Amino acid sequence: MGLLPTDSEPPAVSPDANGGGNSSETAPKKTNWKMASGLKALVNSAKKLAIGDSGSKAALDDLFPVVDKAVDGDDCDHDCANCVVQYPKNFKIDEGDDLYGFVKGWSTHVLVATGKTDWVRDVADEKGSVMQAIGGAKAPSNGKLMLSASNIPTPHHSSDYSEPTTVLLLPAFTIIENVTPATVPVLVTEFISKAPTNDSPLEPIALPRALAAPLPEGTPAALTELTTRPCPHRVLILLCSQRTRDARCGQSAPLLRKELQRHLQPLGLYRDLDDERPGGVGIYFISHVGGHKYSANMMIYRRPDAFGIDRVERAKLAEGEKVALVKSAKTADETEVGDEVGAGQCIWLARVKPEDCEGIVKFTVLQGKVIKPASQLRGGFDRSKGLMSW
Repeated sequence: MGLLPTDSEPPAVSPDANGGGNSSETAPKKTNWKMASGLKALVNSAKKLAIGDSGSKAALDDLFPVVDKAVDGDDCDHDCANCVVQYPKNFKIDEGDDLYGFVKGWSTHVLVATGKTDWVRDVADEKGSVMQAIGGAKAPSNGKLMLSASNIPTPHHSSDYSEPTTVLLLPAFTIIENVTPATVPVLVTEFISKAPTNDSPLEPIALPRALAAPLPEGTPAALTELTTRPCPHRVLILLCSQRTRDARCGQSAPLLRKELQRHLQPLGLYRDLDDERPGGVGIYFISHVGGHKYSANMMIYRRPDAFGIDRVERAKLAEGEKVALVKSAKTADETEVGDEVGAGQCIWLARVKPEDCEGIVKFTVLQGKVIKPASQLRGGFDRSKGLMSW
């Protein structure tokens, strides 16, 4: 179980027959508890020093709404009782560390389509890849970039890095096409650096639809422009699958995807890798995000009020009344609602197990709420509130 939580109490002292404490038994227990608590506080202080502390991070219960039986119903905190998948018996994770507030802040997140589910230890070392080019390029001007390889299919369903690929830019929810290592400088300066960040207000995105990229003479005309389009999904679920960093990630990602699919399909929200129908939930495997001892890590990017039910109070629905999802709302000019501002939230969970998936779909994916903040919430942001965990 690891170290004791900081809010744990030392064992109570049981009086002996004479009314005094049994010091021979309780003193060592109390001392051990104090030592564990002191060591944990020291470790947490070191973590805060290492990642930096802006002094403005949101409190655990303020960042995202927490499910409440009075609002969400009596079953809001129940684990799935009929899961079809389970982790291997030897799947061990750290259950003792505090999680919230210990992820380093980032400004933008880039997912590079590779068609793969595993990569070399550091994806910036994938020879000839867009990840390597981004790793060696000048940093974006709008803050720290999180770089992830992903299993998003490449345009020609090839894992050959010499072929042009696509990248998904978050929180912009924008897909950029025809990206090659040679066009990465333009990608960084003209798209990533000018995109909204995790602390940007929810305002219309103003990225170019197409932009010429300086490429060697003789390059096919179809590849001389970087083009953009909105990501069609309402929510993205990102799961680390990088087995080369931790075997548990390679084990957990496909199992969680299967269980998430089981709960999303009846709602008409599941989208496989090649399904680009508007709306729905995309589930992607990505490379290392850190904290593998807290596997499985799950990052959930949501458009603002993704399905139109963020404020629905399930406990107040009439018996048998179903929640009506807005799966693909459009404005008068046929623009997808929410497409123009990108993600409103990123909810980063850890210690996710298959039995958690039903609740995560029902409350986190659909309504932006967290069920087990104390044990599972690592961090994230809410742009509508202007709040972050760092």
